[in-house]
Amino acid sequence: MMSSMKTSCTCTLHYLLLLILINNYARDTSALSNLEDGVQLYVQDNHVVMDNGLVQVNISNPSGLVTEVQYNGIDDLLEILNEEQNRGYWALYWTQRGNEGSQFLIEGTSFKVIVQNETQVEISFTRTWNSSASSSSNPSNSNSTDGLPLNFDIRYVMLKGSSGFYTYGIYEHLSGWPDFNLNRTRVAFKLRKDKFQYMAISKTRQRRMPLPEDREPPRGEVLQFKEATLLVDPVEPELKGQVDDKYMYAKNNEDIKVHGWVSSDPPVGFWHITASDEYRGGGPLKQDLTSHVGPISLTVFFSSHYMGQDKIPMFGNGEPWKKVYGPVFLYLNSAPPGTNESALWDDANEQLQQEAHKWPYSFIASTDYPKSDQRGTVNGRILVRDRFVSKEDIPAVDAYVGLALPGEVGSWKTEYKGYQFWTRSGPHGSFTIKNVHSGDYNLYAWVPGFIGDYKYDNLITVQAGDSIELDDDLVYEPPRNGTTLWEIGIPDRTAAEFFIPDVDPKYVNPLYLTQDSFRQYGLWEQYSVLYPKTDLVYTVNSSTYQKDWFYAQVTRKLGDDKYNSTTWQINFNLDSVDQGTIYKLRVAIASTTGAELQIRLNDLNTEIPHFTTGGMYKDNAIARYGIHGLYLLFNVDVKSDWLKDGENTIFLSQVRGEGPFKGIMYDYIRLEAPADDERTNAEARLYRDPTNHPSVNLINSPM
Repeated sequence: MMSSMKTSCTCTLHYLLLLILINNYARDTSALSNLEDGVQLYVQDNHVVMDNGLVQVNISNPSGLVTEVQYNGIDDLLEILNEEQNRGYWALYWTQRGNEGSQFLIEGTSFKVIVQNETQVEISFTRTWNSSASSSSNPSNSNSTDGLPLNFDIRYVMLKGSSGFYTYGIYEHLSGWPDFNLNRTRVAFKLRKDKFQYMAISKTRQRRMPLPEDREPPRGEVLQFKEATLLVDPVEPELKGQVDDKYMYAKNNEDIKVHGWVSSDPPVGFWHITASDEYRGGGPLKQDLTSHVGPISLTVFFSSHYMGQDKIPMFGNGEPWKKVYGPVFLYLNSAPPGTNESALWDDANEQLQQEAHKWPYSFIASTDYPKSDQRGTVNGRILVRDRFVSKEDIPAVDAYVGLALPGEVGSWKTEYKGYQFWTRSGPHGSFTIKNVHSGDYNLYAWVPGFIGDYKYDNLITVQAGDSIELDDDLVYEPPRNGTTLWEIGIPDRTAAEFFIPDVDPKYVNPLYLTQDSFRQYGLWEQYSVLYPKTDLVYTVNSSTYQKDWFYAQVTRKLGDDKYNSTTWQINFNLDSVDQGTIYKLRVAIASTTGAELQIRLNDLNTEIPHFTTGGMYKDNAIARYGIHGLYLLFNVDVKSDWLKDGENTIFLSQVRGEGPFKGIMYDYIRLEAPADDERTNAEARLYRDPTNHPSVNLINSPM
């Protein structure tokens, strides 16, 4: 025991000393101006330079594009082979009714110094929409911004003694301006490929990456879609036979905190640090890109990825709108030669903790970014009421609780115009939502282990300095009619618990051989290998979902570019059907890509299905290695005359068979007895395995 403690202490001390060494190394080796001079600003005809003695950032004037970043004696961390407008920039993609989409850089037309003193510089690059110029513009022209009815204010901030710089943007659409749709927006930095070849997006998701030329023929072979490339003759031979795809490195909003790249010679890190995701929208489980081959490092503020184009924010009828994206901290660190790349990740992660502690930042000059005393706090407690699990209300442990713009139940999943503020509840169901902008909100929640969404009945108005205490406990009553007869999976909004096949050895990303195995290329094709002629059959009380339920109901490959729809079966036994009643089938879906689910009971040949979802969303999570996309819940009434005493079968048909990616990821399926079962059989046994459920203590609570 003492030996273990000594080892732990030694490792901790070694880690702390290494971080101190990394922090001090940049200061000791800086070849820039004297740190004692504070922050300097040099305004030139075509460029503006911010310099604090540690970092020097060169920005085009008045466009506001980052053209050079000097640090640790390196004259430029950005890709010097690229044109200046293709190094560090803000960009978006938008569409307008009746026109094709347009993607372009956000380029300012006016420059202004906002703050300039020895401790801080903040500069602004603005672009104001010109309605007369836009009348002759072509929105489909990717080089034109005239048609986009938005004002932009892109800001850069540098602080004394800070090893990096901040950027944020203010977007504004005024009342009376034309309609438009915002498809995505982000800030991107393209780094030098001769130096940055090691990428880190989490503590465990780190690796040496291919070069961009490895993705181009003949070194690379494009697979089923342009983003996925097989490395057939990479510059580094050890990478041969691996698959690269930027979507393999996507993350949930709640986890996109720090990511970036490391140069090994000299050891230098370039990191995106986001201390808050309040400006992202879509909730904590919305997924987006981070860093990928280029080397490219992104902060994506919004995109339709893992959601679908039909849910993008649409601004119509002259709708006024204003939003601040960011600030994002671009953090730079360095270490002595020979330092392991992961040590720079550890230091960047430590810097994240410091940035999170400082949020909201006190130094941001824009009045559109509220300071801490202009924000409020909401406190409360949330319980779950499910009488088939417990006679008493249960604390909603680890519930996701958030504030978002007023809307319908679950509307936060596709809401991106406003700000969202999320937290996790504690062991007693208590929660505190901090740093909330002033405004009107609905409070939303969902509880892992239970299906469906919660919405608080009352509107919550937050004002500057408020600390709101919700007087009454919030009580979520998840959808429930009767006793659970059987269930498949865990209601956690992902398909992670189901069977993930081994990757075809021809298409391996070695990073995911021991973690997140669902991120391998081509897993959807393995369904046709495992079920070449007949579809999946699951037998309740005999099959196990971990081994017998394929992670996605995809199409079956029949030949080159030929695919067919699939029908899965669930077999189960009912000793005695309660005639004249309604059973309830709950089908929670973790993801759908252009699919339609039809459900039939005991008769696959009936022309009209007993239930159909109709066409669903296209979140593309299957092709993009996401184990979840846009969550959906269907509550199906099952008439007793559709059932029979003894053996029964539910047929789940995904009827759209075009291509390899039409499909469904299930989250959880449950069949419930009729509603009056609670009254007539209050002591009925729950037909569920407690080990399947993330809240075991809840399942074992007395009835």
